[in-house]
Amino acid sequence: MTEQRVDAGQGRADEAFSSSGPRAFRGDVRRLRAFAAAKAVWWSANRAAGRALMEPEQSADAVGFTPSYGPPPKGLVRKAWGEAFTKDAADVAAGLYPMTEAAPANLKAALQTAIDLFEDTREVEARRRRGGRVEARADAPSSAYPTYYRQNFHYQSGGWFTADSARRYEAQVETLFSGAAGPMRRRALSLLAKAWRARDHRDLKLVDLACGSGAFLGDLKATFPRARLMGVDLSLAYGAEAQARTGVPVIQAAAERLPFADASLDAVSCVYLFHELPAKVRQVVAQEIARVLKPGGVLAFADSLQTRDAPDLGRLMEAFPVFFHEPYYANYQAQDLDALFGAAGLSVKGRDQAFLTKAVLLEKV
Repeated sequence: MTEQRVDAGQGRADEAFSSSGPRAFRGDVRRLRAFAAAKAVWWSANRAAGRALMEPEQSADAVGFTPSYGPPPKGLVRKAWGEAFTKDAADVAAGLYPMTEAAPANLKAALQTAIDLFEDTREVEARRRRGGRVEARADAPSSAYPTYYRQNFHYQSGGWFTADSARRYEAQVETLFSGAAGPMRRRALSLLAKAWRARDHRDLKLVDLACGSGAFLGDLKATFPRARLMGVDLSLAYGAEAQARTGVPVIQAAAERLPFADASLDAVSCVYLFHELPAKVRQVVAQEIARVLKPGGVLAFADSLQTRDAPDLGRLMEAFPVFFHEPYYANYQAQDLDALFGAAGLSVKGRDQAFLTKAVLLEKV
């Protein structure tokens, strides 16, 4: 992203906040559970089909990899995966947030998505085998993007720079986690909804940082329809996809240089960003989040579990960066997040986790 674009974003930040759309219907829990079961079966089938094409142990990064953690105890992965759906249904039943996910428009649309993923899996696997970690630099519209960002994270086609990548991203993560991506990231939504349950949401300003293709931004809009919401993402393609999906304005900006005044936001949400940042950048972003929050403002944070959170799942976390090109993930695993945010002036107010995701609510003191 060019510096000019960041500066332009600073001038539009306040005016681009919008009141969210109509109140979302709080669907019944039985319907949610039925939908979740169908969704899990569907995305698990997509995952199985994709794995039939993949031999990740033959990738360039996997050469010489020897796990230091043993395999998870029998049944633990399935139990942890199911817990994400259980917690999600319980929060809907408690009225913390509505049922936000919807089935595809029709079977044809679902099949088209599956075919597209299947075809792209061939490209991803070929890229994995040849070690194509930075091919996305050819798709990056400007060398002004940070070097750490101009990579094929997950070996995905186009990196963060193409409309096709943004369009298929949500389906990719749902396939990777067998349908649990939404329930996992909503652990952060659960913490924020509990913290704001007794508050009048009108005119509260909430920014979804690194909003990606907009899935969590859509959850926020459905849960806080009176709040003034905005998405921020460094990728023009992903920001455009998020805005088209949710109707919430999205500004292009770097997390290291947020285009908001000091102490101007009531909340920031940040989902699955920190494990894709170098350690030095992580520190800067934590300070930026604290800078833009009002005193008493909160950060709803969600990211990968760290091995200290669930040692029995350590092998899964250890293998993830090896097979999916996550160059900063190992360092993230060693990061003391409480200390990182504490140094920025944010204190922990709540925690949750489900499957392979942890969520933390932090308050600016």
